[in-house]
Amino acid sequence: MSETVGFCVIYRFLVREEAEEQFREGWTRLTEAIRDRRGGQGSRLHRAGGNLWVAYAQWPSREAWEGSRELPSADAEASALMSAAVTESFEPILLEPDTDLLQLLGVTAS
Repeated sequence: MSETVGFCVIYRFLVREEAEEQFREGWTRLTEAIRDRRGGQGSRLHRAGGNLWVAYAQWPSREAWEGSRELPSADAEASALMSAAVTESFEPILLEPDTDLLQLLGVTAS
């Protein structure tokens, strides 16, 4: 078991092409609010081809993630932006880290 990563979640969304910027803004704002108010450790948002977007989020523990899900949105306006941009969302994929070989280099994607 990795000592550095407690729990991870993969999210998948189909996003309307004309609403990609709106979705990105909502995701960014919501992730920042969750990090600042709920203890989330951040996320990475990826384009997976076509209108499929995939995000990877990190949490200190499964319990922290579950506790956050039981509360109202950390940023209701950001959630609404995302919701209006999404045509379909899929069940999250829950991941218990086993071997962590990801190296953080302090480089941000643009």
